[in-house]
Amino acid sequence: MTDLPADTALPPVPAAPATALPPRRLRLDAVLPAARRSWFGVGFGTGLGALLAWLLVRTVLRMSELLTLLLLAVFIAVSLEPVVAWLCRRGLRRGWSVASVAAGLAAVLAGFVALVIPPVTAAVTALTDDVPRWRSQLHDHHSTLGRLEDHYHVIEKARQQLTSGLGASEVAGGVLGAGQLVVSAVASTAVVVTVTLYVMTALPAIKRFCYRFVPGTRRARAESVSEEILSRVGRFMLGNIVTSAIAGAATFIWCEATGLPYPAALGFFVALMDMVPVVGSTVGGVAVSLVALSVSLPVALATAAFSIAFRVAEDYLIMPRAMKFAVDVHPVVTVVAVLVGGSLLGIVGGLVAIPTAVAIGIVLDEYVFPRTDSA
Repeated sequence: MTDLPADTALPPVPAAPATALPPRRLRLDAVLPAARRSWFGVGFGTGLGALLAWLLVRTVLRMSELLTLLLLAVFIAVSLEPVVAWLCRRGLRRGWSVASVAAGLAAVLAGFVALVIPPVTAAVTALTDDVPRWRSQLHDHHSTLGRLEDHYHVIEKARQQLTSGLGASEVAGGVLGAGQLVVSAVASTAVVVTVTLYVMTALPAIKRFCYRFVPGTRRARAESVSEEILSRVGRFMLGNIVTSAIAGAATFIWCEATGLPYPAALGFFVALMDMVPVVGSTVGGVAVSLVALSVSLPVALATAAFSIAFRVAEDYLIMPRAMKFAVDVHPVVTVVAVLVGGSLLGIVGGLVAIPTAVAIGIVLDEYVFPRTDSA
């Protein structure tokens, strides 16, 4: 062998590979406690999750009325956003723009009240003046009302129902129920108006806050999709206003042609009620038909037939075409969305049904269908 210098480092000798030892046999009494602990944790977590889900569902059900009012307020604010944005582009500050829109809506409602008060006052006055005449006719055996009273004894039956059927507690309960209904309606209106004004004022800040939950790489696309949805909602509200104006104008022309009293007030009332989906136009048609009874029964029947025919034409011709022009939704989708939304959330559900269908369609076109088409 050749001698190496003393300062020469020897290369490291590779270690022999360790021989794999056979696995040790686990003891059964060491495995079972761990298994018991894991199953207990799974069961406890499942039970806790089910309890929290049940509490959440109960809370949502209790707050369903409040959540519906908040949804209505947000929808109104989003629907009025195009008008507010248009005023802002004209140089007004956002606060003044919101105040201008609110003042315009208040003026419209004030005009409606000014048109409605005279006919209501005249009807109440006429009813009050006719009460003595009706009483005298009821006691006159030769009049129509008197003969009906002699045959059916309406006054006596009504007196018995009032004296025996209703106690003091039931009368007090009815009065308290009516008072609670009025207070609830006033409180709901105040909540909707307040939340609507706040959302209209702070809508840009709310959108910026919501966009921060989207990752930065996808935020621009999310903003464009959201703005498109908001724009479609505004156009839907515009289409709804157009269809309601057509209904009001048709009612005004019919009232003028048939000689119904207060045609402007009735047309305004029908236009306002027509903005409420599902039941609004029906309520307006019934009200106009009842007013037509003051003219004659044939005119009332003709008015009812006109209301039904216009309702069918609006539901299947006017509204689907207007909504297709405003939000580009197929007429079948429009009708089905209104029916489903109305059955789920009533009037508010029918009002937000078409914008919801539009939003779902936009999301599908942007995120779902491109992936399925490229797959």
